[in-house]
Amino acid sequence: MDLNLKGMKALVTGGTKGIGRATAALFAAEGCSVAVCGRDAGAVDQTVKDLGAKGVQAHGQALDVADADALKAWVEGSAKALGGIDILICNVSALAVGDTPESWEKSYRTDMMHTVNAVAAALPHLEKSKAASIAIVSSVSGFEVDFAAGSYGATKAALIHYAKGLSQQLAAKGVRVNAVSPGNTYFDGGIWQNIEKSMPDLFKSTLSVNPSGRFGTAEEVAYGVVMISSPLASRISGTNLVIDGALTKAV
Repeated sequence: MDLNLKGMKALVTGGTKGIGRATAALFAAEGCSVAVCGRDAGAVDQTVKDLGAKGVQAHGQALDVADADALKAWVEGSAKALGGIDILICNVSALAVGDTPESWEKSYRTDMMHTVNAVAAALPHLEKSKAASIAIVSSVSGFEVDFAAGSYGATKAALIHYAKGLSQQLAAKGVRVNAVSPGNTYFDGGIWQNIEKSMPDLFKSTLSVNPSGRFGTAEEVAYGVVMISSPLASRISGTNLVIDGALTKAV
């Protein structure tokens, strides 16, 4: 299926690994120019190279998204390099599970404020697009209460609320906004691979409650992110797309 993304320009925060990397790769495969950012300069360079090999324009920069000035500079630089912005994907998380002042601060500065700041920086460019879309990656931990209740779950819930509010505020400007809430997602270097090695009991118990008998992949989540961001999803705004293999039980 052609998602009508050819020639469009997408920005993906945390686009060098996991869900972000898979999302950037799928955008590029659909003919979309892509800009990514991440902490590791080497990973950014390799990602840009790989995306460019798909025949699209690619741009990247190493930065900490919690640094508002650096994040704004990346957004502006990406808009200049790609010739505009049609799609913004806010994907970075501090993965700060806990109930300490440190975990709350990390979740707020990285998960919440990087999203708010990225949207503010990209909005003037998105308003010029004929098919503007923002997708905010949340989590099932923000949709239901689970072991990550506390700073992580509460912040992810706030992102879902933020996306819903933005969808109302920006509808008249032609900018769609949605949240995407993945369930347990396994990939190299990801949190569940780390838990598998360091906390095998938690890994096994979590795997056992997945009705599908497995964790999801970054590519499976990326499909939902790219689909809901595409012009074919022009009537979808203000929703929270749960991609969890029937894990959650809420109606």
